[in-house]
Amino acid sequence: MGRGRGLSVAEKSEIWRRWRQGQTFVEIAAALQRGLTSPHYLIVKHGGFCPAPRRRSLRHLSHVEREEISRALARGESLRCIARGLGRPASTISREVRRHGGRLRYRAESAEARAWSLGTRPKPCKLACQAALRVAVARKLCLKWSPEQIAEWLKRRYPGRTAMHVSHETIYRSLFIQARGLLKKELLSHLRAGHRYRRRRQANTAAQQSLGPIPAAISIRERPAEVEDRAVPGHWEGDLIVGTNNSYIATLVERRSRFVLLAKVEDRGTATVVAALTRKMQRLPRELRLSLTWDRGSEMAQHGEFTLATDMQVYFCDPQSPWQRGSNENTNGLLRQYFPKSTDLSGHSQADLDAIAAKLNNRPRKRLGFMKPSEEFNQLMLR
Repeated sequence: MGRGRGLSVAEKSEIWRRWRQGQTFVEIAAALQRGLTSPHYLIVKHGGFCPAPRRRSLRHLSHVEREEISRALARGESLRCIARGLGRPASTISREVRRHGGRLRYRAESAEARAWSLGTRPKPCKLACQAALRVAVARKLCLKWSPEQIAEWLKRRYPGRTAMHVSHETIYRSLFIQARGLLKKELLSHLRAGHRYRRRRQANTAAQQSLGPIPAAISIRERPAEVEDRAVPGHWEGDLIVGTNNSYIATLVERRSRFVLLAKVEDRGTATVVAALTRKMQRLPRELRLSLTWDRGSEMAQHGEFTLATDMQVYFCDPQSPWQRGSNENTNGLLRQYFPKSTDLSGHSQADLDAIAAKLNNRPRKRLGFMKPSEEFNQLMLR
């Protein structure tokens, strides 16, 4: 059956339940023994948001009341008499009959169906009514801020102006559901993932990494507790992001402030990578150069030379355990907004990378109480 229109209420509920669990369209369709278009149409139509169940307001006429109106009209009763019998204002009954065919053509079933259909019309959201708010949100989206970052920034920027406050869910809904004319659809491309609907949460699985020999490697399990709890600044996480044509960028994230550094590397050779990381780290004060946590990539085989040059101990994650460098993994996801997968990274100069790092460092972060990493890092530099 095509495009999800023949789905029952129970099937729709089951689709949303499985979507929240993280199942794919293919898995949902197979479980319901439906075509792939059924769950896809339903979920994309609502922007990935499960619609709230509809409830009839007590102010509105019920189906039973409409049936009584139809029978009373057939008996020739006046509108005022019908209103008294139902305990409703006469104006309500008059408007109901006039809207749905008049005294001669009024039918309870068709009136109920039409009223229910009209009730599904989308209500204008805050962004549709507040031009200044809409412009402010659009500008921050163009800077690749997330809706949550924008919502918190608005509260801080306009503390006494509730008209300039909006929830991150409202921004998401305006992008995914009401994007026609509100927040234009091209703004979707500025989200971390430019999809037409909000994606379900799913667990990341680490791709098989190059596990070259790393002499004298020190396991992350031997890392001091002060690194784990982020109490002391100066501990970093690092990795390479990979593009086409053997192009790479080295990424570094300070664990406490989430401050980002990017380094251009010409190849994945250990001498090249170690030299690029050393140049970046040697520009920092000694107290902000304590340790580096890296994955199992062979590009850090010469970690001993890096330690001699920077006085930073290098710790290596367990194989296929990207969550052990959670800050760096999250940052790499943000960087994919600027460096999409399957693109050549070699065309970016070091100046380009520094500019992109500055953009990330000037985004407010939830984990920092919506301070910017640059603000937090500058405070650490002044200590």
